[in-house]
Amino acid sequence: MDLSPLTIAILTLVALVAGLIDAIAGGGGLLTVPALLSTNIDTAYVLGTNKGNAVFGSGSALARFWHAKLIDRTRAPALFALGFFGAIGGASLATIIDPKILRPVALVLLVAAGITVAFVRPRPVEGATPSPGASTKMLILALVIGTYDGFFGPGTGTFLIIGFVMLLRFSMQEASANAKVVNFASNLGALVVFAFRGLVIWKVSIPMAVGQLIGGIIGAQLAVKRGDHLVKRVVLVVVIGLVARLTYQLVTGG
Repeated sequence: MDLSPLTIAILTLVALVAGLIDAIAGGGGLLTVPALLSTNIDTAYVLGTNKGNAVFGSGSALARFWHAKLIDRTRAPALFALGFFGAIGGASLATIIDPKILRPVALVLLVAAGITVAFVRPRPVEGATPSPGASTKMLILALVIGTYDGFFGPGTGTFLIIGFVMLLRFSMQEASANAKVVNFASNLGALVVFAFRGLVIWKVSIPMAVGQLIGGIIGAQLAVKRGDHLVKRVVLVVVIGLVARLTYQLVTGG
């Protein structure tokens, strides 16, 4: 499908905003996936094209958080591997599902992701230590959410933040940073599958990737400088608006 230069420019702007939001609190796909779906591109191509740009946003944010020493470098290699291979499995599943079934499934998952992100807001406990087996649970979380990200994706970063705060009592800032290890790996793993199957529309994905890259850098910088307060505010304010929009889209079929 040929998209107009104006449409691609709008998608790029959406990607920039999504990259900024995703770097801070996750959930960037809650913007980019509906935007791509609105162009009437086949759903499988939407998911593939989205990964083609999302990998740049999560990658740039990961690099900034790594430089700021907010990443748990001991667990990072295992988290990366589980996120990567989980996403390969999830993306492989997405490519074999009938597109007529995948689109309504995608819309339902969008609303579910938005509701969870908006209303589940765990708080870290100051001075608390991780519960027994927390590291194992963290790795399982990376695998499960990585698989979800490969299959669909929106809300992945925020689900990881929620899990890391609950399991390891990370601050919101630390959880946001470590979520990017899994998120970058899962975006990369899914992209490998979608690109191999020819499901990435590069002339759309590359401009959006530029937007994601810039947004990811800006968002990570803001998260590093302004910390937990900013992360909480973004999760609370921005995503509630997304839930309303996505619910409307599901009901109207738009």
